[in-house]
Amino acid sequence: MIAFLLWLLLLVVCWPLALAALVLYPLVWLLLLPLRLVGLAVEGVFELLRAIILLPARVLSGGGTRRA
Repeated sequence: MIAFLLWLLLLVVCWPLALAALVLYPLVWLLLLPLRLVGLAVEGVFELLRAIILLPARVLSGGGTRRA
C-alpha cells in the first residue's frame, strides 16, 4: 500500500518519471529473474555443503536439533 501511495505522489510531482517507472518495472524484473534463479541455485549448493560438513558432528551428537 505504501509503494502505491509513493507512486501516486511521484505521479503528482513528476508524471513522466512515474510513467517511465511504470513501464520499465516489468522489464527490469524480467532482466533480474535469471539472477534470482542463480542465487537460488548457489544457496542450495551452500546448504548442501553445510549439511555435508556438519554431518559427522550431527551423527556423533545423536542427531542434533530437530528443525520445525
